[in-house]
Amino acid sequence: MGLITRNEILDSLSSNDPDSLFIDPLLENSQIGNVTVDLRLGYDFMVSILTRKPSIDIGVTENIPHRAIGSYFQETRREIGEKFVVYPNQVVLATTIEYVSLPKEIYGDVISRSSYTRLGLPINTMIQPGFRGCVPIELFNHGNSPVELVVGCRICQIRFFKIENNETYLQEGNPRKYFGNTRPTVSAADYDPELIKLNKLPKS
Repeated sequence: MGLITRNEILDSLSSNDPDSLFIDPLLENSQIGNVTVDLRLGYDFMVSILTRKPSIDIGVTENIPHRAIGSYFQETRREIGEKFVVYPNQVVLATTIEYVSLPKEIYGDVISRSSYTRLGLPINTMIQPGFRGCVPIELFNHGNSPVELVVGCRICQIRFFKIENNETYLQEGNPRKYFGNTRPTVSAADYDPELIKLNKLPKS
């Protein structure tokens, strides 16, 4: 396993091979650093809201309806250059402007740029080999003050790692919940199959 450097990133992006690294749109060459690519904040947001229900229920019971997780979030959109405010202790789901396609031998670590980490907005996620879609961004304001973000700002960066054994993001019998998404998507934790199995266990 090894970290992919700038020249390797540029070579892969310029390749005509349909299975090579793909990132679009890259608005500026300066987005590509020595070992990272800067990614920009997208247009769509899903903002956590308070409801009358005291908690989000992910303990699914088979054949018994429950309130959808999406009902705890409100959708909103901003145009490029407009501001979006993240308030303290607020969860905001967003994506990057860039659509990313990874080869089956590469995975990516997505972290916030240090300028935004210092404002109390850390980002830390991973996208698996073979991923397709706009990169999901989960924002949480750990600070005491609201933070104004600008749509299109370079909010995070991605590092690419090459692995020795090729892996496939989409494997038979292992469907991916967030594959190909281009807009923010709420948690699909309530679709995890083990929850129904756990619910069937004898209660002491």
